[in-house]
Amino acid sequence: MLIIMCGLPATGKTTLARALARQTGAVHLRIDTIEQAIVRSGLGQHPLGPVGYIVGYALAEEHLRQGLTVIAESVNPLALTRDAWRDVAVRAGVAAAEIEVVCSDPAEHKRRASQRTVDIPGLPLPTWADITDRAYEPWHRDHHVIDTAGRGIADCLADIHHAIALPRRPRA
Repeated sequence: MLIIMCGLPATGKTTLARALARQTGAVHLRIDTIEQAIVRSGLGQHPLGPVGYIVGYALAEEHLRQGLTVIAESVNPLALTRDAWRDVAVRAGVAAAEIEVVCSDPAEHKRRASQRTVDIPGLPLPTWADITDRAYEPWHRDHHVIDTAGRGIADCLADIHHAIALPRRPRA
């Protein structure tokens, strides 16, 4: 299965994707990690354009073809990129679940954005103005929305499991 997890910065995508990957044994592909590796290589600088997504699509398809579950995490702000992720699942012959992570409380979202710390060396974090001014196209198809405002990780993960009927990895 391809789990496409997206949403604006500071909504909780990375936190949820990491926790979900730990629970399920899925591969977590984070576009920020891919893009920053490209910048560190000297082959590009921010903003990179589509290159991080294109690398992500290829890696996701490779892992899916090996029978692995993949969590693809990115802002994914455009219908074009959303369609491209779904195309990856179609080519790999697996189901896709689209999850949009939101924080419906603007004050909480702004606080999160201002208090974040960099977890990828050299990655520039967007400011609150960057986040609110960012182009983010509305969705035009069914998808799952997880609102993290005032909620804990466990509750959000339970909602994801319920929404996409994803089994938990057996404990060793």
